[in-house]
Amino acid sequence: MKKNLKPTVKQPMRDESRDSHYGPAAHNAWLANDSRVSLVRKALRPRPVLIDAKPQAVEIDIARSAVVVIDMQNDFCHPEGWFAQKGVSMKATRKPIPVIAALLPKWRAEKGAVVWLNWGIRADRLNLSPTVQYKGKRSAGGVGYGELSPVDRGPSLVRGTWGAQVIDELEVAATDITIDKHRLSGFWDNELDTVLRHQGITTLLFVGINTDRCVFSTLQDAAFLGYDCLLLEDACGTSSPAYVTRAIHFIVQQLHGFVVRADSLIESLTARR
Repeated sequence: MKKNLKPTVKQPMRDESRDSHYGPAAHNAWLANDSRVSLVRKALRPRPVLIDAKPQAVEIDIARSAVVVIDMQNDFCHPEGWFAQKGVSMKATRKPIPVIAALLPKWRAEKGAVVWLNWGIRADRLNLSPTVQYKGKRSAGGVGYGELSPVDRGPSLVRGTWGAQVIDELEVAATDITIDKHRLSGFWDNELDTVLRHQGITTLLFVGINTDRCVFSTLQDAAFLGYDCLLLEDACGTSSPAYVTRAIHFIVQQLHGFVVRADSLIESLTARR
């Protein structure tokens, strides 16, 4: 006896070349044309890499990770910048430069995301509290945020000025993401969290200055928000005493994530290729 077989209805092939894209990333976008809107996101192909770390080795997915470069700017790292004219030693703030310069091309070659997180304040300082303004100046004769140093390179750390620019020794690629901040933590009163989540980023690798200030404040907030956190110890620097850095490394290992060396990450990236 013959069975009544229903004819198979074939779905029409989708011509994505006719679609418009709506979204902050290729893998986080709607596709729409005259007949329909597709809310189906493209899956990210994992790109794992294993890194030697403390307290133990850690495997990350490059496809969902970003190197966050913090405060490698003229006003902190240039001999005529705001910090140098305050008398802060440039040895500590310039220490990470060659390490970061070696790491970023290797990281970008694996299509890893790079985020530049920089101080970039309003010229009128209307959103800087008395505490922030006092700690940036300390005395009536000092030079605070948005003010001019004796060697005039423009107002300190105002977005768009020389002092807020990334130092010449480090290249900002066209594919990198740049975000200005106005607190030690880049997550406070800011867009950083939204940008990272829209890009599908879940793991953050921290480099820059100062280890115990903006780097740690941002890392700690990232951990509180649920990000995976790696501190690249040799790609960070601070003018604070050495015991402060040791304390930060201890706290990160105990509570917030992992401590890694940039040269170990470079070695793993090279082996992966």
